[in-house]
Amino acid sequence: MKGRVVKSTGSWYTVKVEGKLISARLKGKFKQDELKLTNPIAVGDWVELEMEPGQQTGVIRQILPRENYVIRKSTRKQHFSHIIASNLDQAILVVTMKNPRTSLGFIDRFLVSTESFRIPALIVVNKMDLIEGEDASDWLQDIHEIYEPLGYPVLEVSALNDKDLRKKFLPYIQDKSSLISGHSGVGKSTLLNVLVPEASQDTKEVSGFSSKGVHTTTFAEMFFLPEGGDLIDTPGIKEFGILDIEEHELSHYFPEMRKYLGQCKYNNCRHVNEPGCMILKKLEEGYIHPYRYQSYLNILSEEDSFR
Repeated sequence: MKGRVVKSTGSWYTVKVEGKLISARLKGKFKQDELKLTNPIAVGDWVELEMEPGQQTGVIRQILPRENYVIRKSTRKQHFSHIIASNLDQAILVVTMKNPRTSLGFIDRFLVSTESFRIPALIVVNKMDLIEGEDASDWLQDIHEIYEPLGYPVLEVSALNDKDLRKKFLPYIQDKSSLISGHSGVGKSTLLNVLVPEASQDTKEVSGFSSKGVHTTTFAEMFFLPEGGDLIDTPGIKEFGILDIEEHELSHYFPEMRKYLGQCKYNNCRHVNEPGCMILKKLEEGYIHPYRYQSYLNILSEEDSFR
């Protein structure tokens, strides 16, 4: 039988097969394209499985090739990675100005990962009710000015107070498989409960002491929209470590740089301080935002990000 993994709890998986949900386990070890993974199977994976004799449970025999996936460094095991979700139509990054504040560097790391598989991304600014004061307004203006020209839509919402939230969201998510990601505490679960009421995800207040979110989602899980499509909810991410990208490839995953690649004086230009660099020229001319270029340098300097 062929089915799609809709929930992972570490050792057992829930697989949707022709409308039915089957609990299944993994038998044996799977070699995965040289990747060292903390999770051999991710939510969104298509798998082949068979029922265990005389049981209501199944055994996963094969993981079918992934069309794409979002991956990050494992926070628990050095040199290992963790696939957040696979076979996606788009990724939704939920960000907030405060409680907690999402940095532009975190956004850029996430977008580099989605760009590496050409996964379209949507930036959702949640907790709009908390945006007040000059600092908050400047942050919001930066989000719009930096990311919308690059092809990343920015949607402003308040998951707690927005009465038209489902109506506002549906054009972006209907009939698509979408990952919802972001820091703990940005309101992913609250958002999901509005979009898919039967999801009933636990929510908690952000810690006042640290201004960091409290993890409420323990395992990745897929929820189905009544109108068609699905949303994959994932545990909150504190940091987004990039891997599986070669150093010379990094500039390809910045859309504003991509259009100028091949126009530098040297073929192996790293776009740092080389003479005749077209990227540096365009940076000076204002075609590349300084914040984005700084993110590029920061990622480039993390040598252990590259294999």
